This record gives sequence, C-alpha cells and structure tokens, in this order.
Amino acid sequence: MELIELLTRVTDSLDQLGIPYLVTGSMATIAYGEPRLTNDIDLVVRLSPLQVPSLCDAFPEDEFYVSREAALDSARRWRQFNILHPKSGLKIDVMVADDSDFNASRFGRARLLSVAPDVTATFASPEDVILKKLEYFREGGSEKHLRDISGVLKIMGPELDQQYLVVWARRLGLSALWREICEAANQ
Repeated sequence: MELIELLTRVTDSLDQLGIPYLVTGSMATIAYGEPRLTNDIDLVVRLSPLQVPSLCDAFPEDEFYVSREAALDSARRWRQFNILHPKSGLKIDVMVADDSDFNASRFGRARLLSVAPDVTATFASPEDVILKKLEYFREGGSEKHLRDISGVLKIMGPELDQQYLVVWARRLGLSALWREICEAANQ
C-alpha cells in the first residue's frame, strides 16, 4: 500500500462514518509547502466513544492493527492512537480533538484539497498547520518543524492570513517564537 492509498482509505472511511477530520502534520506541510519524505499520516478527528467501534471495524485485523482500547481511551480523554498497516510499515496518527476554541477555529477553517486525480481530503488551513508546528517545536525542539514552517512560508507567504497567525500565536503563547521565525524568513 502506498501512502496516498492509505490516505484515501482513511479519509473515505471517516467521511462514510460522518467523523469530521483534518489532515495535519507533514502531509499538510507538503501540500502547502515544500516536498519531503514521510511515512505517516497525521489526522485530527472529532471522535466520540460511540463511534470508536465503527472506526475500528473500517480497518480489519487481517490488514491493519488498531487497539480498540487505545482508540476508546483516546476518544474519552482527547488523546492520540495509531492505526498501523504492518505490511507497508505505514502509520496513521489519530489525534482526538478536544473542544478548545483553537480546535473549533481549525475545523471551521478546513480546506478541501485534491491529493490525487479524483481524490480530495480535508486539510487544516496553512495557518493552523504553522501554529501547530510552532507548538510542536516549542514542546520538543525538533528542527523539522521549523523546516516545515519555512517551506509553507516560502510557498504560501503572501496568501497567508497574517492577522489570524498573530492573534492565535498570542493566544497560544507563541508570539515570540512566531516573531523570530518571521524575522528569519525576511532575512
């Protein structure tokens, strides 16, 4: 299975089950920025505990590994669980969204993007992808997040909603880091 096939499989399943989702992480930074290698798909979902059995059933045990217990715990406690495709080594990181104002904003700004001929998926906006990458950098310090942000800025720069970025960077405690990145990008 190729990554695009897995993305299509999971997004089709979520659409059929009526589970709102956003493609985020490296897949989103690739869509809005510069290409790079990745072997996983990051999704943010609005998942209730009642939807967990149907979601798990969409990924049969003979082809996928998903812990029903981990998925149920994640739906109850707004955590992350994984869906693995052992044969290919591909992974889906499923992050269950809490009911924060930021998540409400992210889902409200979602964008439907074409990912292959006749295949579309719902992506987080480029601004929200940048903001989450800023949070991940602050939490873990991984330079890959800064590279991803730089790629999105390079490709999407003038199209980005700067006011939205400034407001949410402030609300999320990321203003200083956002200013540093903007200054570095303008050099």
